[in-house]
Amino acid sequence: MNYIEMMVEEHTNIKRMLSVIRKYCYKVLKNEELDYEDFFMLIDFVRNYADKHHHGKEEKLLFDMMMKELGPTAEKLVRNGMLVEHDLGRLHMQELETAVKKVIEGDDEARLDVIANAISYTHLLHRHIDKEDNVVYQFAQKNLSAETQEMLERECRQFEQDAKDKNIQKKYLDMIIQFEDKVQ
Repeated sequence: MNYIEMMVEEHTNIKRMLSVIRKYCYKVLKNEELDYEDFFMLIDFVRNYADKHHHGKEEKLLFDMMMKELGPTAEKLVRNGMLVEHDLGRLHMQELETAVKKVIEGDDEARLDVIANAISYTHLLHRHIDKEDNVVYQFAQKNLSAETQEMLERECRQFEQDAKDKNIQKKYLDMIIQFEDKVQ
């Protein structure tokens, strides 16, 4: 599996958790019994698997090389598209965390903010992932030099090895399964 296939696979994992987040929001909407503390684990997944682990490879490796090597088109695509959407996702998670804390403290109306930010995040990420898988990654594969592709392959493999040493993949893949079982 090459570095692009690795990132596409991570997108599949992220989309699995987006489905869980949506199901949690439906429980909030229906005022069903749920442990709001679970949202902190979902936020942890987003911040540490989707953002730090996955976006880390994109931002520090792939996007950086695209902007250096592919000029203004890549610069616009990355800076005005992908990075803006990464930041918007971070904002949704920050606002979701605030809303969950308010609900736990007894502010029932904050349930609206839980749903609004969590669902907005899931919609953003589905569109974002589609653009990356079908446009950004394809553009990179077709236009980056063979030397750059090889360097990205090495760097992504090292990034993954460091994550494996810290048990990142196992922790968050296990978390996906745990939450999928919980919302069935």
